[in-house]
Amino acid sequence: MKTIARKPDLELNNINDTDSYKFSHYVLYPDDMEYMESYLEARGGEFDVCTLFGLQYILHRYLAKPITGEMIDEAEKDAFAHGEPFNREGWEHILNRYDGRMPVTIRAIPEGMIIPVKNAIMVVRSPRDPKCAWITNWLETMLSRVWYPSEVAIGSREVKKVWKQFLDLSSDNTAAEIGFKHHDFGSRGVTCREQAMLGGAAHLLSFLGSDTVAGIKMANHYYDEAMAGFSIPATEHSTMTIFGEEHEEETVIRWVTKTLVERKVPEGMPKLTACVGDSWDIFRFVRMVCQPHIRDLVKISGGTLVVRPDSGDPVETLLKIFNIFYTELGQNEISVNTKGYMVLPSYFRIIWGDGINRRSMKTILKAVTDAGWSASNIAFGSGGGLLMDFNRDTQKYAFKCCAAIVGGKLRSVSKNPVTDPGKRSKEGRLDLVWGAAGYLTVTLPDGVDEHRSSVMVTYYKNGEITYNTTLAEVRARMAV
Repeated sequence: MKTIARKPDLELNNINDTDSYKFSHYVLYPDDMEYMESYLEARGGEFDVCTLFGLQYILHRYLAKPITGEMIDEAEKDAFAHGEPFNREGWEHILNRYDGRMPVTIRAIPEGMIIPVKNAIMVVRSPRDPKCAWITNWLETMLSRVWYPSEVAIGSREVKKVWKQFLDLSSDNTAAEIGFKHHDFGSRGVTCREQAMLGGAAHLLSFLGSDTVAGIKMANHYYDEAMAGFSIPATEHSTMTIFGEEHEEETVIRWVTKTLVERKVPEGMPKLTACVGDSWDIFRFVRMVCQPHIRDLVKISGGTLVVRPDSGDPVETLLKIFNIFYTELGQNEISVNTKGYMVLPSYFRIIWGDGINRRSMKTILKAVTDAGWSASNIAFGSGGGLLMDFNRDTQKYAFKCCAAIVGGKLRSVSKNPVTDPGKRSKEGRLDLVWGAAGYLTVTLPDGVDEHRSSVMVTYYKNGEITYNTTLAEVRARMAV
């Protein structure tokens, strides 16, 4: 059999990490331009607030890596073959004068800070150097990618607000429960490993439950967390169906024995296990786990069996499941909390993980609580609806030039399309401040780099990373 040698890894260098048309822009900028400043904002969209997340990752993973002469040679060759000009003089100037480090200053809000939309949340400034003032917008492509983790972060925060609403309504202890109410099942549903890292980490700003290992590892590594997310043993359909329908009960007993009765967990960690129940008949499955020989096995383990329905109409299916629990367990096992809502015994819970997004969950939680059941009984898992239900226009993130120094004079720069006033951009040297009126984007005079009331911090300056934040700090800023 013929074998094929493994291709070496492709590493996209920082010169090539841009859009093709930017290779040609240096020829059009004014010859006497010595400074350029641009900013990032969320212009609006689904939510009235926005945040920033992922910049720290981009700086460490990409931007802070110096360019080399070999990278310049490669990029020039690619540009010419691609049909674009190449600013070799400009890149060699960066290599020689700045040791190959990207000569920009990046100021931005601390990650996780909640800001009203239509405000500058990042500013990027070139040095006052006519040979590389163009570098600011060369980096637009790379830096704009923070839109994705930033939108997942705000989306999960909005989900948390929904959970808080229904837990406050029907639960006795919102704070103790809410962190594990929305679980990330999204790793297989995204486009690539890096998206799983970015989106998975962003979800962990608001919740603690995740099966997206890539996101957990990113949050641990780049945001200084010992363990950012948690999970529990859980079956999938292969582990249930491989024994056959006629052995479903034996399979459940085997699973409960191994993961609840026999499994040891670290001190202080609750013992839970999940079991998918819709391989054949979810309603038969629920009746089965309620039978004394299985129910008592779960009870004596001191743990919790989480039943997972995985198909059908969620409202119809869940209400029927709750009714089965009520019938099979009776009033001796089902309690009523101080809010007047029914709660399953602590050894049974439910997780629904099919078709969940920030819109469908409201309908489901309303139906469950309207039927008299506490939101304490249920959690959600989400995949595509959690990590893929976004694009850059969900919050209309945009990176635009706002100022330049040309011929020694500061020049304000902006766009104002007659066909779409919503795309009007800001102009001048910008900062974001906090005052009596709340957050406000303001302009700065030439020579002043930050307002006395600025909430922005300097993340990066001419090749040096100058700011670090931890996951704990970002979570605190994101708190609902």
